[in-house]
Order: sequence, then structure tokens, then C-alpha cells
Amino acid sequence: MFQARQATGPLEELEAFIHPEARLRDRDLVSDRPGRGFERSGPGSHAEEPDSTVAEVETGNFALELSRFLLKGRNEGRFDALILIAAPAFLGSLRDRLDDQIRDRILLEVAKNLVHLDAFGVRGYLPERLYSSVDTRG
Repeated sequence: MFQARQATGPLEELEAFIHPEARLRDRDLVSDRPGRGFERSGPGSHAEEPDSTVAEVETGNFALELSRFLLKGRNEGRFDALILIAAPAFLGSLRDRLDDQIRDRILLEVAKNLVHLDAFGVRGYLPERLYSSVDTRG
């Protein structure tokens, strides 16, 4: 999480969120094979496929954790506006979990995985002017 104190200024890192489970493949997260199901109409069995993969569940958990952090920060008056930058799939998962109070404060979304970049590198993907000095949202 980064902050810009000036509309055209640099970013400074405020917080680092690490959730390695959301990046692992299912086979790295679980040790058991899928359960077995049996056909009613004849002999044989097949592997039961889960509705969601373990990685999807972990991604959802991480998105929920971030959405709660953002809501708490908003309620504490820590920010007025947000720019969300995340890998496309995670951005969608996060967006699905955001409260209306947070959604109303999003100025821009960037669907890119920039986790490997520092503040200076991330700033290069953003507009020169991040926000207006006059808040027109009311």
C-alpha cells in the first residue's frame, strides 16, 4: 500500500501485505487427493471436483482481508481516494468484496501485476496527476 502526499508527487510505502497462500497452486496447498464419487447408474467411480479451488478460496480470503483493512482505514479517515492496482483476476476478486463506501472512493483501477516493483516503478504506471485538489464527489 502506497500513499502520495502530493498529486504529482512520489509514492511512499505505508504497508506491505503478504499472503503467499493465494499464489500457490492447489497441489501445494493440499496434501489429499480429491474425494471419490460413485455413479448410481453403474459401476465405477470418479474424482469429485470442488466448486472452488483452494487457491481461489485463498485469493478470496486475501481480498476480504484487504477490503476490511481499507474499510477500517476509510472509517478512520486515513484516505479520501484510492487507486487500485492488482493483477486482473485479483482485482476482480477484491472489487467483489469492497464495501460501497470504498467503491465510491476509487479514482482509477490498473489491472496489472506490479508486485515486483518498488514505489518508483509503480508510480510510472500512474497518471502524472493522481488526484485533484478539489474533491468533487461531495
